[in-house]
Formats: sequence, C-alpha cells, structure tokens
Amino acid sequence: MALDDDDLDHLRRCVELAREALDAGDEPFGSVLVAADGRTLFEDRNRVKDGDHTRHPELAIAEWAVAHLSPEERARATVYTSGEHCPMCAAGHAWVGLGRIVYAASSAQLTRWLTEWGAPPPPVAPLPIPVVAPSAEVDGPADELTGAMKDLYAAKFRP
Repeated sequence: MALDDDDLDHLRRCVELAREALDAGDEPFGSVLVAADGRTLFEDRNRVKDGDHTRHPELAIAEWAVAHLSPEERARATVYTSGEHCPMCAAGHAWVGLGRIVYAASSAQLTRWLTEWGAPPPPVAPLPIPVVAPSAEVDGPADELTGAMKDLYAAKFRP
C-alpha cells in the first residue's frame, strides 16, 4: 500500500518523538497508535537510557492497547513508528493483535548505516517485521523521512 498524506503526517510526529528522545539522552525512536477513525490514541518515545532496554515505544503501545482497546479496535488500529520494529516489538504487536504497521526507516537501513559508521550492531538480530510477525500488514520505509531518521541515528550512534 502506498503511503498517503495522513500516513506521512503521523510519521512526521514519530520523527518528532524520536528527536525528543534523542534530546532527552535516549535512542531516537518514536511511535504513535492511531485508531481506525484517525484519532491519535497513544504516543511514546524510547526510554532506554536508564538501562531497561525493553522500554521501546512500540512495546509500550502494545501494552497500552491491551489495557484500553477491544481486540477489534486493536486490529483496526495503525502503529506508526520512526524505525521498523525490532523483533521484541514485532512479536508484542502480533501477540496483542494490532493492525497495520507503518515506519519511516527500516531495520535494514539502520543496520547499513551503523556498518558504514563503524558503530556496534544492536544485541538483537535486525529481523524484518514479516519474519517475526508473518501476518502483519507492513508499509515502509517512507523515502521522504529516511534522511531525517539517518541524521537522528547519526547523532546518537555514529562514533
């Protein structure tokens, strides 16, 4: 599915949240949960700087969705995120039955950039979402925003 203007607007918010995370000393990732009717339900950013590396916004969305939405509402919702879900977050997304995932930059792009910069790889394999959650509807990357994400990643991860 092609990304439309609404998708790009939500992704821009994710990039803003990623910038907020970076400004707070965290890794630059941000995510937004949007209902089928277009309302933003929940948003968060990475909160890993204090040592709990499971505090990803995509996992926070999955936890929030279980507590606040019916299974039907979760299935019709869309998760927008600045960077493609890691395997932990992709699994959480699938287990709670969330709908479509749209991301600005892919894990493959981040891995390539980290390699180019000589930065250490993440401790978890950068598997694409469909490998972890085969039935997930996934769209991305958003070419319009990958440059912005590369800049944020460089600010955090480039040695």
